[in-house]
Amino acid sequence: MFEKDAVALVTGAATGIGLETATAYAQAGCRTVLCDRDAVRGAEAAERLRAAGHDALFIACDVADAEQVAALHRRIAETCGRLDAACNNAGIEGETAATGEASLANFDRVINVNLRGVFACMREQIRLMLPRRNGAIVNIASVAGLVGFAGLPAYCASKGGVVQLTRAAAVEYGDRGIRVNAVCPGVIKTEMVNRITRQDPAVEAQYAAIHPMNRMGTPREIADTVVWLCSSQAGFVTGQALAVDGGLVAR
Repeated sequence: MFEKDAVALVTGAATGIGLETATAYAQAGCRTVLCDRDAVRGAEAAERLRAAGHDALFIACDVADAEQVAALHRRIAETCGRLDAACNNAGIEGETAATGEASLANFDRVINVNLRGVFACMREQIRLMLPRRNGAIVNIASVAGLVGFAGLPAYCASKGGVVQLTRAAAVEYGDRGIRVNAVCPGVIKTEMVNRITRQDPAVEAQYAAIHPMNRMGTPREIADTVVWLCSSQAGFVTGQALAVDGGLVAR
């Protein structure tokens, strides 16, 4: 699936989809770089991977800070010498409020992390991949980037922007060996969703019911999709926004 000594990066890798994706990359044989703004949990995650026999490195980084993003990728270049795959997963949900009541501060915060952060990371990743004319980037968007969700205007805007960034970069770099795709998860059972549902069974059942499969997804289901998209098995796949959503957007 991956070249020998391949290096993979995951942002927002301390928990949830990011942690599962880092684990999946490591299990596929990649040297895996975990990035998160939570230095404690991120370092613990990398240590668990090393304890399981994998090659893993943690680098603290807040993707909303372009200088930290640049420093992250400089360290990858210095330490690993290459970057084969990247999953830009770091993101926040922000406040829940209709457009007329939503705050500009929340809008700016969500856009800075979810959209500007992805752009900053992609820019550095592409620069690392170009010399070898080989690489794959997967951006974690959302079904909220494909259809509207009431009460989440900033989140929807940010994830829709991620989809379009993905398509633009895929067109720009397809003939230079770099593939760029997005994964658009439905509702996934993560800490973020647990905060929203407060793990109330009735609320969780409501979230499950919006999917034709009548359940929420798991982080591993997203992680496996990301790893496949970055692998040689998806060598002719680029510019796609792949909904992994139990059929949600098909309704």
